[in-house]
Amino acid sequence: MSLLREVREQLLAGDAEFRHLAEEHSRYEAQLEQLTKSPYLSAEDILLESDLKKKKLRVKDEMERLIAQRSRPAHNH
Repeated sequence: MSLLREVREQLLAGDAEFRHLAEEHSRYEAQLEQLTKSPYLSAEDILLESDLKKKKLRVKDEMERLIAQRSRPAHNH
């Protein structure tokens, strides 16, 4: 298992903030999947799709930040 995957699994198991972000990311992904199943998207749907993608990316960036933070070796100053 890669270090990043290991850190991610540890965060999912022991960090409530990370777990919340992962759940939020999954919700946005599910909403996007449901939205894109439609053969026709209204203007409102297109705006919703754009908004969901932005939210999903924001959450992913925050998750990546937490993973990077946890992956860094501790420094003694």
